[in-house]
Amino acid sequence: MQIFGVDIGGSGIKGAPVDLDRGDLAQERHKVLTPHPATPEGVAVGVREVVEHFEWTGPVGLTFPGVVTGGSTIRTAANVDKSWIDTDARALFSERLGGLPVTVVNDADAAGVAEVSFGAGRDRSGTVILLTFGTGIGSALFVDGVLVPNTELGHLELHGHDAEKRASSKAKEDGELTWEHWARRVTKYLAHVEMLFSPELFIIGGGVSRKADKFLHLIEGIRAEIVPAELQNNAGIVGAAMRAAKSD
Repeated sequence: MQIFGVDIGGSGIKGAPVDLDRGDLAQERHKVLTPHPATPEGVAVGVREVVEHFEWTGPVGLTFPGVVTGGSTIRTAANVDKSWIDTDARALFSERLGGLPVTVVNDADAAGVAEVSFGAGRDRSGTVILLTFGTGIGSALFVDGVLVPNTELGHLELHGHDAEKRASSKAKEDGELTWEHWARRVTKYLAHVEMLFSPELFIIGGGVSRKADKFLHLIEGIRAEIVPAELQNNAGIVGAAMRAAKSD
């Protein structure tokens, strides 16, 4: 069975049909740049471009980088335009996609669902936390495989700032930090999250998961196991499609 998944990020909008039996992309993904400012209309145009690239006509699952309630209403917009707040995202995207059935889910929650079903969190009990490091820091919290949605742990305070302002991939790039320097920041962040939730496992996702060999060995003093996301930066696309299939 194939369902289309789209992952909306602060820098890019990427999507592809997903093979839900394998938990992997059925075709090579297509990506467009996220517009700036990332307004609802601008992002919707980008999503339409990605979907139309594949001439897709079925259900579409989409991720969003913020809190999504009721599968539709946007409550936060840290890394996109503030005009998203209170937008009915499901109605907007469905209209721009010519009436296709649409499901909308928090981006990190989608990535977490994919990793727990097909990746690094498969068959893991207890508390598992996936953290996506990108433009911001997304989080997905699972207890015995059950998602606690919209946790937004990237906005925990770290040294007087939102953690994502200090430890995201964007913070590394903007500050021109070495891997060693950035790993120290990530370590402090993980220690704070561990103090609050005592997870058995941290899964590190987002684009930086492709470079896990450059920094994971530099993170020390964390009791939980730390592993890279197996689906890497495709996890959000897969999870979005999974959510759409469940809603179909």
